[in-house]
Amino acid sequence: MAKAKSAFVCTECGAEYSKWQGQCSSCREWNTLTEIRLSSAARPGSSSGGAARQGYAGGASVALTDLSKVDLSELPRFSTTYDEFDRVLGGGLVPGGAILLGGDPGAGKSTLLLQTACHLAQQHRVVYVTGEESLSQVAMRAHRLSLPTQGLSMLAETSVETILSMAEREKPAVLIIDSIQTMHLEDVSSAPGGVAQVRESAAALTRFAKQTGTVLMLVGHVTKDGALAGPRVLEHMIDASLLLEGSSDSRFRTLRGQKNRFGAVNELGVFAMMEQGLREVKNPSAIFLSRGEEMAPGSLVMVVWEGTRPLLVEVQALLDESALGNPRRVAVGFDAQRLAMLLAVLHRHGGLFTGDQDVFVNVVGGMKVLETSADLAVLLAVVSSLQNRSLPRELVVFGEVGLSGEIRPVPSGQERIIEASKHGFTRAIVPRGNAPKKSPAGMEVIAVDRLSEALEAI
Repeated sequence: MAKAKSAFVCTECGAEYSKWQGQCSSCREWNTLTEIRLSSAARPGSSSGGAARQGYAGGASVALTDLSKVDLSELPRFSTTYDEFDRVLGGGLVPGGAILLGGDPGAGKSTLLLQTACHLAQQHRVVYVTGEESLSQVAMRAHRLSLPTQGLSMLAETSVETILSMAEREKPAVLIIDSIQTMHLEDVSSAPGGVAQVRESAAALTRFAKQTGTVLMLVGHVTKDGALAGPRVLEHMIDASLLLEGSSDSRFRTLRGQKNRFGAVNELGVFAMMEQGLREVKNPSAIFLSRGEEMAPGSLVMVVWEGTRPLLVEVQALLDESALGNPRRVAVGFDAQRLAMLLAVLHRHGGLFTGDQDVFVNVVGGMKVLETSADLAVLLAVVSSLQNRSLPRELVVFGEVGLSGEIRPVPSGQERIIEASKHGFTRAIVPRGNAPKKSPAGMEVIAVDRLSEALEAI
């Protein structure tokens, strides 16, 4: 009896090794290697590789295509029926595209895909495969959300072979798998959700989507750290990786594109969780600007750029005298390490000492600010709280702060100023490199080069 062969795969980067070792040589992570069983034909570097090489030498020749002769016609897209979803995808669904949707439990992944599937089924052939819920559970949710259920084909199955057989027979335009962690292949000996099962199941489904032009949408679980569960190689297989974020105490959900071969990355779509399911938010800036009538110290509005559009977001800072020897630096929705760096710049080039203060920074609305244009707004909010003086309600700020105290320009500065003007803001502190030649009507633009100039302006 032939001995079963195995390999060790890194769950972080997908690197494969013939024996176990404590640290992955590729990504330098510790204790991430997991053993998987392999058949002799699938084992990389086995004796079958020699036969394969002989087959290449004696097989039929393949035709090459000159890059200049490749058809550059626009890929045919069709809408998901949700403008915010289309925005994150880069304009809609592409035939043959593989999309991975991740998110925390309860974020609304299944709800969003069920709503999309029900509306798409009115015009296209859609098959929804559920591996976690029964058909009656899905039907009850669709009924509760008042969705049009006619035309949507359902299947409760976890076997990839059965799903592919059905798909070859039905030829759907869209195939939805909820979720990839519950799928399994008969040839793979590990349990569903394991590294081998997730990788091989996703590979088989993606291969079918590419060969038939079917849009494949996979639901993926995330770990407690917010990373996608399973091997990182799964993210390399698919064309678009989307993450649905939102805290349990907020009804707003943000759909962010982390990878997209057919559009811009870091594009953002905003939804609101209502009794009738997820609803699009056409003007996201309005939900992040719900401030009180009386302005409090430490509150300021900044303009961040998400994908292809500007968003106005309120940032709040609170400074309190610390009773500890090591004051706390807490940031929600903002990088805590960058906050510590900005406080050092404020002390060195602004002359304001915060070493004896606990500093708390919060981005209102559950937003996560990833770009550097929020630097100046965060510092000015900190100064406002430190001095216990409110900033003007009609003031908006953006700009990157360098270590030498300079204010650096950021991309799309003109569009940010115009967006602020549309929402009624009349004053803006911006980097001099972003100052427009002609300010929008009713908008006073204050251009600054140094942090000291920004502090004088307020």
